[in-house]
Amino acid sequence: MANTYHQAPDAVATAPPGCPMHQTWSPLDGDYLADPYPIAGRLRDDHPVFWSSQLGHLVVTRMEDLEEVFTKPDVFASTNVQDPIYPLCADAKRILGADDFDPVAVMSNRPEPDHGRIRVFTRQGFSKRRLRTLEDYMRARASQLLGEMVAAGPPAEYVGALAFPLPAEIVFRFIGFPQSDDTMIKAWCVNRRAFSWGRPTDAEQVEIADGMLDYWRYCRDFVAERRDRRTDDFTSELLDAWEADPGPERDPDATTGISYREVESVVYGISFAGHDPVTALLCNTLLCLLPRRDQWQALVDDRSLATNAVEETLRFESSQVSWRRVATTDTTIGGIDVPAGTKLFLNFASANHQPDVFDVPGTFDIGRPDAARHISFGKGIHYCLGANLARMEARIALELLAERLPTLRLVGGQQPTYFPNITFRGPEALHLTWG
Repeated sequence: MANTYHQAPDAVATAPPGCPMHQTWSPLDGDYLADPYPIAGRLRDDHPVFWSSQLGHLVVTRMEDLEEVFTKPDVFASTNVQDPIYPLCADAKRILGADDFDPVAVMSNRPEPDHGRIRVFTRQGFSKRRLRTLEDYMRARASQLLGEMVAAGPPAEYVGALAFPLPAEIVFRFIGFPQSDDTMIKAWCVNRRAFSWGRPTDAEQVEIADGMLDYWRYCRDFVAERRDRRTDDFTSELLDAWEADPGPERDPDATTGISYREVESVVYGISFAGHDPVTALLCNTLLCLLPRRDQWQALVDDRSLATNAVEETLRFESSQVSWRRVATTDTTIGGIDVPAGTKLFLNFASANHQPDVFDVPGTFDIGRPDAARHISFGKGIHYCLGANLARMEARIALELLAERLPTLRLVGGQQPTYFPNITFRGPEALHLTWG
Protein backbone atom coordinates (compact mmCIF):
# COMPACT_ATOMS: atom_id res chain seq x y z
CA MET A 1 0.00 0.00 0.00
CA ALA A 2 1.33 3.46 -0.88
CA ASN A 3 2.76 5.48 2.01
CA THR A 4 2.94 2.54 4.41
CA TYR A 5 5.69 3.01 6.99
CA HIS A 6 7.71 -0.16 6.19
CA GLN A 7 7.80 -1.92 2.81
CA ALA A 8 10.10 -4.93 2.54
CA PRO A 9 11.52 -5.86 -0.87
CA ASP A 10 10.61 -9.13 -2.55
CA ALA A 11 14.22 -9.72 -3.61
CA VAL A 12 17.65 -8.08 -3.62
CA ALA A 13 17.84 -5.85 -6.71
CA THR A 14 20.27 -6.35 -9.58
CA ALA A 15 22.64 -3.79 -11.08
CA PRO A 16 21.56 -1.28 -13.73
CA PRO A 17 23.27 -1.75 -17.11
CA GLY A 18 26.79 -0.34 -17.52
CA CYS A 19 27.36 0.43 -13.83
CA PRO A 20 30.69 -0.35 -12.08
CA MET A 21 30.06 -3.27 -9.72
CA HIS A 22 31.49 -4.55 -6.47
CA GLN A 23 30.50 -8.18 -6.03
CA THR A 24 31.70 -8.78 -2.46
CA TRP A 25 31.67 -5.58 -0.40
CA SER A 26 28.86 -4.96 2.06
CA PRO A 27 28.51 -2.38 4.87
CA LEU A 28 27.64 -5.37 7.07
CA ASP A 29 31.14 -6.86 6.63
CA GLY A 30 32.96 -7.30 9.94
CA ASP A 31 35.96 -5.20 8.95
CA TYR A 32 33.71 -2.39 7.73
CA LEU A 33 31.63 -2.43 10.91
CA ALA A 34 34.85 -2.24 12.98
CA ASP A 35 36.27 0.75 11.07
CA PRO A 36 34.42 1.94 7.95
CA TYR A 37 36.50 5.02 7.15
CA PRO A 38 39.61 3.66 5.40
CA ILE A 39 37.52 1.17 3.42
CA ALA A 40 34.98 3.85 2.48
CA GLY A 41 37.82 6.09 1.32
CA ARG A 42 39.26 3.39 -0.93
CA LEU A 43 35.84 2.64 -2.39
CA ARG A 44 35.32 6.35 -3.11
CA ASP A 45 38.71 6.64 -4.81
CA ASP A 46 38.16 3.50 -6.92
CA HIS A 47 34.62 4.31 -8.12
CA PRO A 48 32.73 7.31 -6.69
CA VAL A 49 29.47 5.64 -7.73
CA PHE A 50 29.19 1.85 -7.95
CA TRP A 51 26.78 -1.04 -7.48
CA SER A 52 26.98 -3.24 -4.38
CA SER A 53 25.73 -6.69 -5.35
CA GLN A 54 25.52 -7.76 -1.70
CA LEU A 55 23.34 -4.78 -0.80
CA GLY A 56 21.34 -4.37 -3.99
CA HIS A 57 21.95 -0.62 -3.92
CA LEU A 58 23.87 1.94 -5.92
CA VAL A 59 26.55 3.32 -3.57
CA VAL A 60 27.20 7.10 -3.73
CA THR A 61 30.37 8.21 -1.94
CA ARG A 62 31.29 11.83 -2.74
CA MET A 63 30.05 14.87 -0.84
CA GLU A 64 29.05 16.75 -4.00
CA ASP A 65 26.97 13.82 -5.25
CA LEU A 66 25.32 13.28 -1.86
CA GLU A 67 24.36 16.95 -1.72
CA GLU A 68 22.88 16.70 -5.20
CA VAL A 69 20.79 13.68 -4.15
CA PHE A 70 19.55 15.41 -0.99
CA THR A 71 18.61 18.63 -2.78
CA LYS A 72 16.61 16.87 -5.52
CA PRO A 73 13.82 15.19 -3.52
CA ASP A 74 11.60 14.98 -6.60
CA VAL A 75 14.25 12.84 -8.35
CA PHE A 76 15.67 10.96 -5.34
CA ALA A 77 12.83 10.11 -2.94
CA SER A 78 13.20 9.17 0.72
CA THR A 79 10.41 6.59 0.64
CA ASN A 80 12.72 3.62 1.35
CA VAL A 81 14.67 4.90 4.37
CA GLN A 82 12.66 2.91 6.95
CA ASP A 83 12.28 -0.23 4.81
CA PRO A 84 14.06 -3.51 5.52
CA ILE A 85 17.06 -4.00 3.22
CA TYR A 86 16.33 -7.67 2.63
CA PRO A 87 13.12 -9.68 2.14
CA LEU A 88 11.20 -10.79 5.24
CA CYS A 89 10.40 -14.38 6.10
CA ALA A 90 6.82 -15.61 5.85
CA ASP A 91 6.18 -15.60 9.61
CA ALA A 92 7.39 -11.99 10.03
CA LYS A 93 5.20 -10.93 7.08
CA ARG A 94 2.23 -12.64 8.71
CA ILE A 95 2.74 -10.81 12.02
CA LEU A 96 3.13 -7.43 10.34
CA GLY A 97 0.15 -8.21 8.14
CA ALA A 98 -2.18 -7.81 11.13
CA ASP A 99 -5.19 -5.71 10.26
CA ASP A 100 -4.32 -3.12 12.89
CA PHE A 101 -0.62 -2.73 11.97
CA ASP A 102 -1.07 0.24 9.70
CA PRO A 103 1.37 3.10 10.46
CA VAL A 104 1.79 5.45 7.51
CA ALA A 105 4.91 7.17 6.26
CA VAL A 106 5.12 10.62 7.80
CA MET A 107 8.50 12.38 7.96
CA SER A 108 11.78 10.75 6.94
CA ASN A 109 10.02 8.47 4.43
CA ARG A 110 7.14 10.61 3.12
CA PRO A 111 7.62 12.41 -0.23
CA GLU A 112 6.39 15.86 -1.14
CA PRO A 113 3.93 17.45 -1.01
CA ASP A 114 2.72 15.56 2.07
CA HIS A 115 6.12 15.72 3.77
CA GLY A 116 5.97 19.52 3.82
CA ARG A 117 2.40 19.50 5.07
CA ILE A 118 3.26 17.25 8.02
CA ARG A 119 6.62 18.87 8.78
CA VAL A 120 4.88 22.17 9.58
CA PHE A 121 3.51 20.56 12.74
CA THR A 122 6.51 18.47 13.72
CA ARG A 123 8.83 21.47 13.35
CA GLN A 124 6.62 23.43 15.72
CA GLY A 125 7.06 20.65 18.26
CA PHE A 126 10.82 21.18 18.15
CA SER A 127 10.45 24.89 18.87
CA LYS A 128 13.10 26.80 20.79
CA ARG A 129 10.67 27.10 23.70
CA ARG A 130 10.25 23.35 24.04
CA LEU A 131 13.98 22.70 23.59
CA ARG A 132 14.72 25.20 26.37
CA THR A 133 12.27 23.37 28.61
CA LEU A 134 13.86 20.05 27.73
CA GLU A 135 17.36 21.44 28.35
CA ASP A 136 16.56 22.05 32.02
CA TYR A 137 15.24 18.50 32.42
CA MET A 138 18.12 17.11 30.37
CA ARG A 139 20.81 18.77 32.46
CA ALA A 140 19.15 17.71 35.72
CA ARG A 141 18.68 14.11 34.61
CA ALA A 142 22.21 13.87 33.16
CA SER A 143 23.62 15.23 36.42
CA GLN A 144 21.66 12.63 38.36
CA LEU A 145 22.81 9.73 36.16
CA LEU A 146 26.40 10.98 36.25
CA GLY A 147 26.22 11.30 40.05
CA GLU A 148 25.08 7.69 40.31
CA MET A 149 27.91 6.58 38.01
CA VAL A 150 30.50 8.45 40.09
CA ALA A 151 29.07 7.16 43.37
CA ALA A 152 29.36 3.58 42.14
CA GLY A 153 33.04 4.25 41.55
CA PRO A 154 35.30 3.44 38.63
CA PRO A 155 35.31 1.64 36.31
CA ALA A 156 31.92 2.35 34.76
CA GLU A 157 30.13 1.14 31.65
CA TYR A 158 28.95 4.38 30.04
CA VAL A 159 26.23 3.04 27.72
CA GLY A 160 24.25 1.54 30.58
CA ALA A 161 25.06 4.31 33.05
CA LEU A 162 24.17 7.37 30.97
CA ALA A 163 24.42 7.19 27.17
CA PHE A 164 21.45 4.86 26.72
CA PRO A 165 19.01 5.98 29.44
CA LEU A 166 19.45 9.74 28.96
CA PRO A 167 18.45 10.14 25.26
CA ALA A 168 15.64 7.62 25.60
CA GLU A 169 14.14 9.37 28.60
CA ILE A 170 14.50 12.79 26.95
CA VAL A 171 12.57 11.80 23.84
CA PHE A 172 9.98 9.87 25.84
CA ARG A 173 9.30 12.94 28.04
CA PHE A 174 9.16 15.03 24.85
CA ILE A 175 6.51 12.73 23.39
CA GLY A 176 4.71 12.45 26.72
CA PHE A 177 5.18 8.74 27.47
CA PRO A 178 4.88 7.99 31.20
CA GLN A 179 8.17 7.26 32.97
CA SER A 180 6.80 3.96 34.25
CA ASP A 181 6.81 2.61 30.67
CA ASP A 182 10.44 3.53 29.83
CA THR A 183 11.97 0.06 30.14
CA MET A 184 9.28 -1.54 28.00
CA ILE A 185 9.49 1.12 25.26
CA LYS A 186 13.30 0.99 25.13
CA ALA A 187 13.17 -2.75 24.49
CA TRP A 188 10.77 -2.30 21.59
CA CYS A 189 12.77 0.49 19.97
CA VAL A 190 16.24 -1.11 20.09
CA ASN A 191 15.27 -3.96 17.76
CA ARG A 192 14.32 -1.51 15.00
CA ARG A 193 18.02 -1.21 14.07
CA ALA A 194 18.08 -4.83 12.98
CA PHE A 195 14.70 -4.72 11.22
CA SER A 196 15.28 -1.71 8.94
CA TRP A 197 19.08 -1.55 8.72
CA GLY A 198 20.43 -5.03 9.44
CA ARG A 199 20.09 -8.61 8.25
CA PRO A 200 18.28 -10.47 11.04
CA THR A 201 17.69 -14.22 10.94
CA ASP A 202 14.19 -15.55 10.43
CA ALA A 203 13.83 -16.15 14.18
CA GLU A 204 15.04 -12.62 14.92
CA GLN A 205 12.63 -11.19 12.34
CA VAL A 206 9.70 -12.88 14.10
CA GLU A 207 10.76 -11.57 17.50
CA ILE A 208 11.25 -8.06 16.12
CA ALA A 209 7.94 -8.13 14.25
CA ASP A 210 6.09 -9.14 17.44
CA GLY A 211 7.70 -6.20 19.26
CA MET A 212 6.90 -3.75 16.47
CA LEU A 213 3.25 -4.78 16.48
CA ASP A 214 3.09 -4.45 20.26
CA TYR A 215 4.75 -1.05 20.10
CA TRP A 216 2.41 0.24 17.38
CA ARG A 217 -0.57 -0.83 19.47
CA TYR A 218 0.96 0.92 22.47
CA CYS A 219 1.39 4.14 20.46
CA ARG A 220 -2.20 4.01 19.22
CA ASP A 221 -3.52 3.51 22.76
CA PHE A 222 -1.31 6.32 24.05
CA VAL A 223 -2.48 8.78 21.38
CA ALA A 224 -6.09 7.84 22.07
CA GLU A 225 -5.54 8.55 25.78
CA ARG A 226 -3.97 11.92 24.95
CA ARG A 227 -6.84 12.72 22.60
CA ASP A 228 -9.12 12.70 25.63
CA ARG A 229 -6.66 14.20 28.13
CA ARG A 230 -4.15 16.72 26.77
CA THR A 231 -1.00 17.84 28.62
CA ASP A 232 2.04 19.96 27.74
CA ASP A 233 3.81 17.54 25.42
CA PHE A 234 4.51 16.97 21.73
CA THR A 235 1.69 14.46 21.26
CA SER A 236 -0.86 16.90 22.67
CA GLU A 237 0.41 19.61 20.33
CA LEU A 238 -0.03 17.29 17.34
CA LEU A 239 -3.55 16.42 18.47
CA ASP A 240 -4.40 20.11 18.86
CA ALA A 241 -3.24 20.60 15.26
CA TRP A 242 -5.29 17.60 14.09
CA GLU A 243 -8.40 18.90 15.84
CA ALA A 244 -7.93 22.35 14.29
CA ASP A 245 -7.35 21.00 10.76
CA PRO A 246 -7.65 17.25 10.01
CA GLY A 247 -7.23 18.13 6.30
CA PRO A 248 -6.48 14.71 4.75
CA GLU A 249 -9.43 13.13 6.55
CA ARG A 250 -11.76 15.49 4.68
CA ASP A 251 -9.87 15.51 1.38
CA PRO A 252 -7.10 13.06 0.38
CA ASP A 253 -5.51 15.85 -1.67
CA ALA A 254 -5.53 18.40 1.17
CA THR A 255 -2.49 20.69 1.30
CA THR A 256 -2.96 21.63 4.97
CA GLY A 257 -3.64 19.84 8.23
CA ILE A 258 -2.63 16.50 9.69
CA SER A 259 -4.68 13.31 9.98
CA TYR A 260 -5.19 11.31 13.15
CA ARG A 261 -3.34 8.32 11.67
CA GLU A 262 -0.44 10.61 10.84
CA VAL A 263 -0.32 11.78 14.47
CA GLU A 264 -0.13 8.14 15.60
CA SER A 265 2.60 7.43 13.05
CA VAL A 266 4.74 10.43 14.01
CA VAL A 267 4.71 9.21 17.62
CA TYR A 268 5.60 5.69 16.46
CA GLY A 269 8.53 6.87 14.33
CA ILE A 270 10.11 9.59 16.43
CA SER A 271 10.64 7.46 19.52
CA PHE A 272 13.42 5.44 17.82
CA ALA A 273 14.94 8.26 15.79
CA GLY A 274 15.12 10.48 18.85
CA HIS A 275 17.27 8.28 21.07
CA ASP A 276 19.19 5.37 19.56
CA PRO A 277 21.44 7.48 17.28
CA VAL A 278 21.97 9.96 20.14
CA THR A 279 23.23 7.17 22.40
CA ALA A 280 25.86 6.45 19.74
CA LEU A 281 26.80 10.13 19.49
CA LEU A 282 27.32 10.44 23.25
CA CYS A 283 29.70 7.46 23.15
CA ASN A 284 31.50 8.54 19.99
CA THR A 285 32.42 11.91 21.48
CA LEU A 286 34.34 10.12 24.24
CA LEU A 287 35.92 7.61 21.86
CA CYS A 288 37.32 10.57 19.93
CA LEU A 289 38.29 12.85 22.82
CA LEU A 290 39.60 10.67 25.62
CA PRO A 291 42.56 9.08 23.76
CA ARG A 292 43.62 12.59 22.66
CA ARG A 293 44.54 13.94 26.08
CA ASP A 294 45.50 17.41 24.83
CA GLN A 295 42.06 17.92 23.30
CA TRP A 296 40.26 16.49 26.34
CA GLN A 297 42.27 18.82 28.58
CA ALA A 298 41.41 21.77 26.34
CA LEU A 299 37.73 20.91 26.82
CA VAL A 300 38.20 20.57 30.58
CA ASP A 301 39.82 24.03 30.64
CA ASP A 302 37.22 25.61 28.33
CA ARG A 303 33.86 23.84 28.20
CA SER A 304 32.62 26.19 25.47
CA LEU A 305 34.64 23.95 23.12
CA ALA A 306 32.01 21.24 23.60
CA THR A 307 29.82 22.63 20.81
CA ASN A 308 32.47 22.25 18.11
CA ALA A 309 33.71 18.99 19.63
CA VAL A 310 30.26 17.55 18.94
CA GLU A 311 30.35 18.78 15.32
CA GLU A 312 33.82 17.31 14.77
CA THR A 313 32.64 13.99 16.20
CA LEU A 314 29.69 14.02 13.81
CA ARG A 315 32.19 14.44 10.98
CA PHE A 316 35.04 12.21 12.13
CA GLU A 317 33.17 9.37 13.88
CA SER A 318 29.54 9.88 12.99
CA SER A 319 26.70 8.10 14.74
CA GLN A 320 25.03 7.84 11.32
CA VAL A 321 27.33 6.68 8.52
CA SER A 322 24.80 6.27 5.71
CA TRP A 323 21.25 6.88 4.55
CA ARG A 324 19.13 5.76 1.61
CA ARG A 325 17.14 7.08 -1.33
CA VAL A 326 15.35 5.69 -4.40
CA ALA A 327 15.27 7.20 -7.90
CA THR A 328 11.79 8.24 -9.01
CA THR A 329 12.75 8.70 -12.66
CA ASP A 330 15.57 7.86 -15.04
CA THR A 331 18.46 10.15 -14.14
CA THR A 332 22.23 10.27 -13.63
CA ILE A 333 24.48 10.75 -10.61
CA GLY A 334 28.26 11.03 -10.71
CA GLY A 335 28.20 10.27 -14.43
CA ILE A 336 26.34 6.97 -13.93
CA ASP A 337 22.94 6.31 -15.53
CA VAL A 338 20.35 5.56 -12.83
CA PRO A 339 17.07 3.94 -13.95
CA ALA A 340 13.85 4.78 -12.11
CA GLY A 341 13.38 2.53 -9.09
CA THR A 342 17.10 2.18 -8.35
CA LYS A 343 17.87 2.20 -4.62
CA LEU A 344 20.78 4.36 -3.45
CA PHE A 345 23.08 3.88 -0.46
CA LEU A 346 24.48 7.28 0.55
CA ASN A 347 27.88 6.75 2.14
CA PHE A 348 28.44 9.47 4.76
CA ALA A 349 31.61 7.75 6.02
CA SER A 350 33.41 8.45 2.75
CA ALA A 351 32.08 11.99 2.25
CA ASN A 352 32.85 13.15 5.80
CA HIS A 353 36.48 12.09 5.28
CA GLN A 354 36.83 13.46 1.74
CA PRO A 355 40.25 15.16 1.32
CA ASP A 356 39.09 17.88 -1.07
CA VAL A 357 36.29 18.86 1.34
CA PHE A 358 38.12 18.68 4.71
CA ASP A 359 41.76 19.51 5.37
CA VAL A 360 43.59 16.42 6.72
CA PRO A 361 40.26 14.59 7.20
CA GLY A 362 41.82 11.70 9.11
CA THR A 363 42.76 14.02 11.98
CA PHE A 364 40.28 14.68 14.78
CA ASP A 365 40.44 18.36 15.76
CA ILE A 366 37.90 20.09 18.00
CA GLY A 367 39.19 23.42 16.68
CA ARG A 368 38.36 22.55 13.06
CA PRO A 369 36.62 25.66 11.66
CA ASP A 370 34.44 23.80 9.15
CA ALA A 371 33.53 20.75 11.23
CA ALA A 372 29.82 21.48 10.79
CA ARG A 373 30.23 21.01 7.02
CA HIS A 374 29.56 17.28 7.60
CA ILE A 375 26.61 15.54 5.98
CA SER A 376 25.63 13.40 8.98
CA PHE A 377 22.19 15.00 9.46
CA GLY A 378 21.42 15.04 5.74
CA LYS A 379 20.55 18.16 3.78
CA GLY A 380 17.54 19.87 2.23
CA ILE A 381 13.89 19.29 3.08
CA HIS A 382 14.61 16.05 4.97
CA TYR A 383 17.36 17.53 7.16
CA CYS A 384 17.16 15.71 10.49
CA LEU A 385 14.31 17.15 12.55
CA GLY A 386 16.02 16.31 15.85
CA ALA A 387 19.50 17.56 14.93
CA ASN A 388 19.50 20.42 17.44
CA LEU A 389 18.15 18.18 20.20
CA ALA A 390 20.91 15.62 19.54
CA ARG A 391 23.57 18.34 19.55
CA MET A 392 22.22 19.72 22.82
CA GLU A 393 22.27 16.34 24.55
CA ALA A 394 25.83 15.60 23.44
CA ARG A 395 27.03 19.08 24.43
CA ILE A 396 25.48 18.90 27.89
CA ALA A 397 26.91 15.43 28.53
CA LEU A 398 30.41 16.62 27.55
CA GLU A 399 30.17 19.75 29.69
CA LEU A 400 29.11 17.78 32.75
CA LEU A 401 31.76 15.09 32.28
CA ALA A 402 34.54 17.66 31.80
CA GLU A 403 33.43 19.51 34.92
CA ARG A 404 32.84 16.48 37.15
CA LEU A 405 35.48 14.04 35.90
CA PRO A 406 38.47 15.92 34.44
CA THR A 407 40.64 12.78 34.75
CA LEU A 408 38.17 10.66 32.77
CA ARG A 409 39.78 8.14 30.40
CA LEU A 410 39.01 4.94 28.53
CA VAL A 411 39.72 1.64 30.24
CA GLY A 412 42.78 0.26 28.48
CA GLY A 413 42.66 -2.72 26.16
CA GLN A 414 38.96 -2.60 25.28
CA GLN A 415 37.91 -3.23 21.68
CA PRO A 416 34.50 -1.63 21.00
CA THR A 417 31.98 -3.78 19.16
CA TYR A 418 29.22 -2.43 16.92
CA PHE A 419 25.69 -3.69 16.33
CA PRO A 420 25.60 -5.03 12.74
CA ASN A 421 23.60 -2.56 10.68
CA ILE A 422 24.28 -0.36 7.66
CA THR A 423 23.54 3.07 9.16
CA PHE A 424 23.89 3.66 12.91
CA ARG A 425 27.33 3.43 14.48
CA GLY A 426 28.21 3.53 18.15
CA PRO A 427 29.87 1.08 20.56
CA GLU A 428 27.65 -1.45 22.26
CA ALA A 429 29.62 -0.88 25.48
CA LEU A 430 32.15 1.75 26.58
CA HIS A 431 34.20 1.26 29.75
CA LEU A 432 35.49 4.37 31.54
CA THR A 433 37.66 5.07 34.54
CA TRP A 434 38.93 8.17 36.34
CA GLY A 435 40.88 9.42 39.32
